[in-house]
Amino acid sequence: MQNTFKLFNKFYFSKYYRKNSMIIGLDVGGTHTDVVLLSGKGFIKRVKVPTDPSDLFNTVLTGITELLINIAPEKIEKIILSTTLTTNAVIQQNVNPVGVIVSSGPGINPEFFGTDEHYYIVKGAIDHRGRETQKINEREIEDVAEKLKKAGIEYVAVVGKFSVRNPSHEILIKRILSKHFKKIFMGHNVSGNLNFPRRISTAHLNAAVYSMHKEFFTAVKESLDKKGITAPIQVLKADGGTMSLDASIEFPAQTVLSGPAASIVGAIPHAEENKDTLVLDIGGTTTDIAILVNKTPILEPVGMRRGIYKSLIRSLKTYSKGIGGDSFVKVQDGNLVIGPERRGSAMAFGGSDPTPTDAIVYLGIMDSGDKELAGRGIAQIADQLNISRDNAANQILKTTCKIIVDQSMKMVERINKKPVYTVHEFMEGYKIKPERILLLGGPAKYFAHQIKEISGIETRAVPLSSVANAIGAALARTTCEVSLIADTEQGIATIHEEDYAEPISKSYTEDDAMETAYTILKEKALSLGASEDELEEVEVIEFQEFNIVRNFSPKGKIFRMKIQIKPGLAHGYEKMKFETTGLNN
Repeated sequence: MQNTFKLFNKFYFSKYYRKNSMIIGLDVGGTHTDVVLLSGKGFIKRVKVPTDPSDLFNTVLTGITELLINIAPEKIEKIILSTTLTTNAVIQQNVNPVGVIVSSGPGINPEFFGTDEHYYIVKGAIDHRGRETQKINEREIEDVAEKLKKAGIEYVAVVGKFSVRNPSHEILIKRILSKHFKKIFMGHNVSGNLNFPRRISTAHLNAAVYSMHKEFFTAVKESLDKKGITAPIQVLKADGGTMSLDASIEFPAQTVLSGPAASIVGAIPHAEENKDTLVLDIGGTTTDIAILVNKTPILEPVGMRRGIYKSLIRSLKTYSKGIGGDSFVKVQDGNLVIGPERRGSAMAFGGSDPTPTDAIVYLGIMDSGDKELAGRGIAQIADQLNISRDNAANQILKTTCKIIVDQSMKMVERINKKPVYTVHEFMEGYKIKPERILLLGGPAKYFAHQIKEISGIETRAVPLSSVANAIGAALARTTCEVSLIADTEQGIATIHEEDYAEPISKSYTEDDAMETAYTILKEKALSLGASEDELEEVEVIEFQEFNIVRNFSPKGKIFRMKIQIKPGLAHGYEKMKFETTGLNN
């Protein structure tokens, strides 16, 4: 493979330091929407507004309007978004029902991977070389369409077992369905990998979150249009990279885990080299847990897993626990129970039920909030436990932090049972030993001391921790990948997720495969919003070469290759300054 990497030498671009242009980072969470303004010189401004899920347009517009007071819109270079809306919907199983139509092939039975009652297996098959072995029954597809329409289904996923080798069946089924449904997702577009069960789940996930993401997409576009902002808009993906907002409408499932990815990227500038760092994003409802190895995120090597979905979507490895600053606190069978339920804001901020935030306010750790109202909530718990208010508040705080630390260490144990994959390398035999803990999120800094006491690990909140997700989104680099299959016997090279195919000769080589894959990757990256200087960050993440032999005679070769632009910080912002004057975290 050494010769193939010479191809990248001519694509090296020098780094530059963007001092005059500005970037908006916007994180739409379930509780708050955070907006930050950055330039090459450093952090400029932040805004935090309540999120109204029923009116995302005015939520985003309000945040952008406040942020751009005395700022000319034409100075904005780009806007990068992250969101937990689709993440929360998947975890809470609050997504719209969709149809799934599957055509099979030799081997595993697709009945084992049914999604729900709107799952249909139809006739038609492609084998592992991409050859048709059974035709699609068009009448059968029409019948399934009628059933789905009667059930009120608007969005459909279509998946063939070997569609990544030959997508013709998926394309035919989509053509038949197109007059019946609003949007159809095809399996060969969502991933070039062969994993049939996960490709079904991935296509299903795209269809399931589409309507929610489209609402988010429309709200953001209209809000920015109203402010006269014409800069490119990008969305953070689950792997910590970005894609254009327009492209995200075709792959909405890429935004699941967008919020957790933003917190990881936001922590990278503050992590130390040659150390394992535990990253905890403590929000109102959940705590997202992640790990950095030498400032590099750990990767989920097969694909994202959340809720019922095991997908082929590249993602950073994270774990979410239903506990946060606004978790509902109660006493059950004489024991203190915290989360996973959230019933609203803390009593100190007008809520109706006690929370860990009330304990923090009552103990004087947090200056804001109504201490008297917080005390009423703490009193409810103290009376049930038959202890003093001070003891109750301290017990709530310690229990919350202990749950977070325990879950973090369990995640470390799970990771250490398998080889460690970071976004840069495979680390066989490596064992993670956290030496630092970085905290992000609104209540993060108020938990720092207690988490340090319980874990015994140096712990601190990152600068501007309450808006670190929005900062992480703003700092992210555009990433993407392509999967190429070249068959010299059949004389064709394909990248099916990009609808690309070209004839090749018997003399087609590994270097030819690399050049083809890189050319398509470059075009894809630029269309998704990458800058030319980011194209140097290319790596081969999968390569296989097979000889085709029949009757003891060589007939050709098959090359399979996957390359990507690595996730990381955008060029020109590696030296971002986060020191601020007169600003709290």
